[in-house]
Amino acid sequence: MRETPRAEPPQPRPHRAFAHTAGALGSGTPHRSDARSPHTPRGARQPGQVDRPGTTPPVPGRSAVFWALVVLAAATWQVLVRGPLLRLDERLSGVLVDTVPRGLSEAASDLGDPVVALPVLVCAMAYAVRRGRRAAALYAGLAMAAVPLLVVPLKDWTARPGPLEPWAHGYFPSGHTATAMVAYTSAALLVSRRLLPLAILLTSVTAAGLVLRGYHWPLDVLASGALCLPLLRWPVLAARHTGPGAGRRMAGAG
Repeated sequence: MRETPRAEPPQPRPHRAFAHTAGALGSGTPHRSDARSPHTPRGARQPGQVDRPGTTPPVPGRSAVFWALVVLAAATWQVLVRGPLLRLDERLSGVLVDTVPRGLSEAASDLGDPVVALPVLVCAMAYAVRRGRRAAALYAGLAMAAVPLLVVPLKDWTARPGPLEPWAHGYFPSGHTATAMVAYTSAALLVSRRLLPLAILLTSVTAAGLVLRGYHWPLDVLASGALCLPLLRWPVLAARHTGPGAGRRMAGAG
């Protein structure tokens, strides 16, 4: 009877002694990257990268910009056709006007005057340029320059009279609100993101003062806010790319 030869256990080859060691160079095993730095985008990904949601300051997303444009279009349409929203707006204005002393409401509305708001933005732009953030300063300046280019044609097109001056026209949307929102928000982005709550407060005070004094209807200031939100998207993006933490974020993404 023929015997089946016994299988000998495989003997390690001398030149392969370290070939399959975990983490060894050229091992060919799935664990060869244990001792090496990762080269895939997933391995190098860091939290809070540029253009990732959840970073500070938040960037107005496409949905936010879309709904802002919807609000602006709806408000403009109501003004042109004198729809029911316009009548509600006029009744609300009648309730709010002169509910605070005029000196207080005038001082609040003056925060949106270009004589007050623009020097703040110019100083912030100079500070950003000195810190080497020229692109962020440029985007802020372009956003501010776009305000009259958009507001003035809308005022001429809608020709809405004022709450206390029915014979005058050109009150929709509010130029003072738009100036305050873009100037103070952009200045905060250029200097320190911690100033953003202050920028929002100054813009809100300006809008409230304009309504309480009777310089603008409530719908005027609401439309200005909707108009400015898309304009501020690019200054916010530029601030994220060139801010103090941009170098660390880009290093982590490399």
